[in-house]
Amino acid sequence: MSAPTAPPPATSAPAPAPARTGRAGELRELAKTTPGALIVFTVALVLVSVLVGLFTAVRVQSRAQALDDLAARSGPLSIAAQDLYRSLSDADATANSAFLSGGLERADVRARYEADIAQAETALATAVAAREPADLADPDSPLAVLSRELSVYTGLVETARANNRQGLPVGAAYQREASTLMRDELLPAAQRLYTDETATLRDDQDRAAGIPYVEVLLGAALLVLLFVAQRYVRRRTRRRLNVGLLVATGAAVVSLAWVLIATIGVLGNVNASQENGSEQTDVLARARIAALAARGDETLTLVARGSGQEFEEHYGTVLGDLTGERGLLGTAQALATDDGVRDRVGAAIGAQEAWHAVHTKIRTADDNGDYLTAVRLAIAPDDDGAAKQFDAVDNSLREAIASTQATFDDEVSQASNALTGTVIGVIVLALIAAAGAATGIWQRLKEYR
Repeated sequence: MSAPTAPPPATSAPAPAPARTGRAGELRELAKTTPGALIVFTVALVLVSVLVGLFTAVRVQSRAQALDDLAARSGPLSIAAQDLYRSLSDADATANSAFLSGGLERADVRARYEADIAQAETALATAVAAREPADLADPDSPLAVLSRELSVYTGLVETARANNRQGLPVGAAYQREASTLMRDELLPAAQRLYTDETATLRDDQDRAAGIPYVEVLLGAALLVLLFVAQRYVRRRTRRRLNVGLLVATGAAVVSLAWVLIATIGVLGNVNASQENGSEQTDVLARARIAALAARGDETLTLVARGSGQEFEEHYGTVLGDLTGERGLLGTAQALATDDGVRDRVGAAIGAQEAWHAVHTKIRTADDNGDYLTAVRLAIAPDDDGAAKQFDAVDNSLREAIASTQATFDDEVSQASNALTGTVIGVIVLALIAAAGAATGIWQRLKEYR
């Protein structure tokens, strides 16, 4: 017979509920009591005060960093890119003028060319130093093209100059090749660099001038929470005033008002830096670049000796961009908010008209076969020469640009000053609000012991 079957084991008692469930229940019950609610308010107010203060401080610091970038990086780099383009364009026009003198260029013309190349190299070095090495890895990047081709250009100009001094016709070919390299490679790369840096400048201005929606909402939320806490304490404790909560509320109000006032100041200054500074500078710089391009076309047409029709056509295109009511010079004059800038642009317009009158004489002489007269009118330093009138245009625009850049720097500096101490102030006020709330409610909690 088989052994009797063992009785089934007794069913074990259900496991007790986790202790944490009991603790959670106790906490819920505690929260329903006045002391529990006061503790909840204390924790919430301390956490919210600290978090609002830290987040607001981070946002203010981000705004301050954008202003620092405007003053120390994007602003100077946009100017460096602008100077780079202008220097290259002026170097090409000056080299062409020097070539037309037959290898016996004046000392001041040679010095101007060398100064342009030196300034271009300095501006290029500034731009390279501000970029990461990876930015130079791409052979088609603006900085890579400029770094690689600038020495090639100067080499071609020196070869053209040497041949021109010896009266060798091949010098003209080298000079045209140098100008072609400048127009096809160097200037487009400089234009792309200027466009990139200008876009970065505008991005920094947008970051600095952002409306503080989040900071205002967080500050308002903290004030609402403080109001609810004070109302609850007043109803439960029958006391009208709670000094700690009043101090916390005052700190929150001061913090919010400080941020709003500082931000309004920054918005005003940054907008002024755009309207009175960078936007005018951009139009003036493009007008100056267009004038330089026209001067280069004027001289290169003569260097080409009868085969420069494309350069003269380009001169006409650039002239159309530069003049007229909607041209760059007219736009710059309309945008000018400073009388000095407006007067300088007006002087540039007058000089440009005088220059174009001389240009018409140059083309008439050249088309009639009087090449020497055309060259004399193009490069002579006297009042009847195109060089003198072009310099008047260039100098007037240079002075106008210097004025708008100074305005930009001043407005950015004032915007930075508006945020001075705001980050530390916001953090200190947040700690005061947290301490005030905790102290005020703790005084009421002691009554329940």
